[in-house]
Amino acid sequence: MSKAITITIDGPAGAGKSTTARRVAERLGYVYVDTGAMYRAVTLAALEANTPHTPQAMAALMPDVHITLATDDRGQRTYLNGRDVSDEIRRPDVTGAVSVVSAMPVVRRAMVDIQRTIGANGGVVMDGRDIGSVVFPGAELKIFLVADVAERVRRRLAEAQLRGEQSDEAAIRRQIVERDAYDSSREESPLVKPDGAIEIDTTNLTIDEQVDLIVDRARKYLSAYNLVSPFFKL
Repeated sequence: MSKAITITIDGPAGAGKSTTARRVAERLGYVYVDTGAMYRAVTLAALEANTPHTPQAMAALMPDVHITLATDDRGQRTYLNGRDVSDEIRRPDVTGAVSVVSAMPVVRRAMVDIQRTIGANGGVVMDGRDIGSVVFPGAELKIFLVADVAERVRRRLAEAQLRGEQSDEAAIRRQIVERDAYDSSREESPLVKPDGAIEIDTTNLTIDEQVDLIVDRARKYLSAYNLVSPFFKL
C-alpha cells in the first residue's frame, strides 16, 4: 500500500523549523511549505499599501492579496500578486510587523484555507506555529521544535549576516522574546505544542541530526501501518 502522509513542524522563531522541514521534505520526496513566508507576504502587502495594522484595514486589503508558492532550484519561492517577493519578505520591517498582522483572524483564516488546499492529499511537510494544532490537527506526524533563547538569537544573527544585513544582538533577543510572548498569548491560533506532537529540543543538535530524527519517525510510522512512500530515501 502506498500513502503520502502529512508532517507538521511547529515551534517558536529560531527553533530550526524552516531548514529542517525543507530537508525532511527533500529526503521523503514530499512538498515543503513554509507557511511563515505566506504571512510575511501579507505583511509586505500591507506595508507597501500603507495599510494600518488593524482588523478593519486588513479585511479591506485581503481581497487584493493573492499569494502563491512555487519551487525551483533555489527552493520555495513566494509570490505576491504574481511578483516574486521571496527576498523582500525577509526585510527587517516585515519581520517587525509580521506578528501583529499574522495574529488577525481575517489573515489567518485566509492563509489556513490556502494551506489546507495545498496539503489536502498529504505528501507535504509544513512548518509554522499552528500547523499541527489548527491547520492539520489530524496529521500523521506532528513535531514541535524548541531551543533556548541564546541559541535562537545566535541563529538569527548568523542568518542576518549571511544576507549581508546589519544586526544587533540585543534587538534580536528582544524581538524573539516579545514574539514568543505574543504568539503564545494571542487569541487566534496561539503557539502551543499540538496534541500528540513529538517535542525535539534543537539547542544542541545540528540540522542533520534534527532531520535524521524526524525522518526516522516518519519511517517508523510508515512501517507500523504497512505504508510505503515511493520516494522515501533512507
